[in-house]
Amino acid sequence: MRNKLLKCAALALAFTISACGLLPEKIDETKNWSAAKLYAEARDEISTGNYETGIKYYERLESRYPFGTFAQQAQMEVAYAYYRQSDQAQALAAVERFIKLHPNHPNVDYMYYLRGLVNFNDKLGLFDFVSRQDATERDPKAAHEAFESFKLLVERFPDSIYAADARLRMKYLVNAIAQHEVHVAKYYFRRGAYVAAVNRAQFAVKQYPTAPATEEALFVMTRSYDELGMPELRDDAGRVMKQNFPNSVYYRGGPKDSAPWWKIW
Repeated sequence: MRNKLLKCAALALAFTISACGLLPEKIDETKNWSAAKLYAEARDEISTGNYETGIKYYERLESRYPFGTFAQQAQMEVAYAYYRQSDQAQALAAVERFIKLHPNHPNVDYMYYLRGLVNFNDKLGLFDFVSRQDATERDPKAAHEAFESFKLLVERFPDSIYAADARLRMKYLVNAIAQHEVHVAKYYFRRGAYVAAVNRAQFAVKQYPTAPATEEALFVMTRSYDELGMPELRDDAGRVMKQNFPNSVYYRGGPKDSAPWWKIW
């Protein structure tokens, strides 16, 4: 009986293996596609928002035709597709890979620009100060990295068609980062950490002197020095502020003996 059962089990196993061998393999519709067709189909998929399929086609193109011009273009398109898919990590990895492999490519300026865009549109919200999140909880790392990418583009490719837009974004980023510093300074001020408030406001003034946030940074310094009982430093900061921002909104109400202008906030 035991031998009979073993024979049955062996026959069942053999049948299973045989049956599995008879199953048709998954058909690869791209098997005989040319590089041009793979590229065209991938672009069509991306244009209709099918990023996953488009990326798959681009990757097959690169693996099958690694030395053609289509392969290089596919690498760029993959980076863009990940960017549109809001996959920051994969987009940056694809950008860095392309720059490393093709530092002298005629369109490498676009990849520097794309790297900036990926960080510029990071899900941190780029200092959306109207949100309920505390200002000190926001990490300005993405903004700094975006600025550096745009800066590299402008320095290395000043005549690039992307340079003008990069400069505008750099200006915006400087203002945003400076405003972030001021918000942190105000956070410290409201909690009575006046020394920390002064240090953060001073940093904003020194690092970003042309940013609009400098006006409020000087005001924070003036108020903080007043709270610290340092009238000389308070007045120095006040003079600098008045010299640079004679019509500041923080002067509203005018100087009063009972409520000096630096008390108005």
